[in-house]
Amino acid sequence: MNRLLLTRLLFVAMLAAGSSPAWAHKASDAFIYLDLDQSTVRVDLALRDLALEVPLDRNADRKVSGAELRAARGEITRYLEEGVLLANHSGSCALQGEHWGLSTHSDGPYAAALYHVSCPNGQIPESITYSLLFDRDPLHRGLVSLTHEGQETLAVIGPDEPTLTLAATSFSSGRLFGTFLYEGIVHLLIGLDHILFLLVLMLPATMRRGRVTEAGNTLGEDGLKPRLLELVGIVTAFTVAHSITLGLSALGVVRPPIAWVETIIALSVALAALNVIWPILGRKTWKLAFGFGLIHGFGFASVLGDLTTGVSQMAVALAGFNLGVELGQVALVLVVFPLLYLAARSRFYERAAVPAMLVAVGALSLYWVVERIAEI
Repeated sequence: MNRLLLTRLLFVAMLAAGSSPAWAHKASDAFIYLDLDQSTVRVDLALRDLALEVPLDRNADRKVSGAELRAARGEITRYLEEGVLLANHSGSCALQGEHWGLSTHSDGPYAAALYHVSCPNGQIPESITYSLLFDRDPLHRGLVSLTHEGQETLAVIGPDEPTLTLAATSFSSGRLFGTFLYEGIVHLLIGLDHILFLLVLMLPATMRRGRVTEAGNTLGEDGLKPRLLELVGIVTAFTVAHSITLGLSALGVVRPPIAWVETIIALSVALAALNVIWPILGRKTWKLAFGFGLIHGFGFASVLGDLTTGVSQMAVALAGFNLGVELGQVALVLVVFPLLYLAARSRFYERAAVPAMLVAVGALSLYWVVERIAEI
C-alpha cells in the first residue's frame, strides 16, 4: 500500500512539472462596467485573451503595436459585441459605440470598448448575457460592476450561468458573499504555484524525526500529534499572512505590480523547496509560511482589487473571497496531508519520493521565474 501511495505521489510530482505554466498566472477574466444611470456599458478584455480569437500580431514579431490594434479595431469590437447581450422584457438592447481604446489592469493591457445602451420602450436593461471565451476556457469569468441609482454592486458571470438578472435581489449581500466564496475556492485550486507552495510547506511535517520500532510504530516526536500541531502552525501562519496582504491590496492601500508579485511567488516556491533540503532560511517552517504568505496574498487579490475599488459592498466580497481561499486551502490539506503521512511510513518516501517532488517543484518554479522576468 505504501509503495502504491509513493508511486502516485511521484506521478503527481511529474504531472506538476509538465503542467501548463499558464495555470500559475492570474485567472482569465473580463471586466464589465454596467451603469444603468448613464445607460452605458464598458467591456474590458485582456489582449492576451483577445489574441486567441482575433489576429492582433499581424507581423508575427510577438508584440502588438498601436498600429496593429488600430487595424484590428473592427474585428475586436465585433467580437466583443457578439459576446455581450443586454435585454429587457421587450427585446434586445442596441449598443452604440462611444469610445474605444486600451485600459490597464493588474495583469497588463486590456482592450476597452464603451457603449451607449438603448433598450426597447426606452426602459433599462433587465438582464445581461456574457459568452466570450467560455468555449476556450471554462474557468474564464465575466466580472460585473453594476451602478444603479448611485449604488455600485458586484457579480460574476460564468459558463454555467451566462445570463445575469439585473434585479436588485440578484445583487443581495448574501448572494454576493456566496459568489465570491466560490470564486475564492476556485482561485486557490487553479493556482498551481499556490498549491505547490502549500505542498512544500507540508513536507517537513511528514518527514520522520523520531524513533521507529521494529513493528513499524512511531514513538515520541515522530507521532501524528506533533506533526498535526506543526501543520496547524504552518497553515495558520500562511493564512494570517496572505489575509493581511489580500485585504490591503483589495482595499487599495498597497498594490504592487502583479508581474513582480507573480515572479516573487514563483521564486518563493523554489526557495521553499530548496529549504526542505538545505534549511538556508531556517527550520521554522511557520516563519517561512508567514513571510512568503504576505507575497501570495497580493497574488490572491489581483482579481478582487481590479474590480472592487470604490465599491460599497467591497467588505462583503472581500470576506467571501478570503473565506473561499481558506476553504480551498483546508480542503487541499485534508486531502494531501493524510496521503503524505501514510507514505512517510516507508523509508523510500524520504529517499526517493520527497527528493523527486522537490526537484520537480523547484525546476517548474525556476522556469516560471525566468518566464515571468522575460515578460516584465
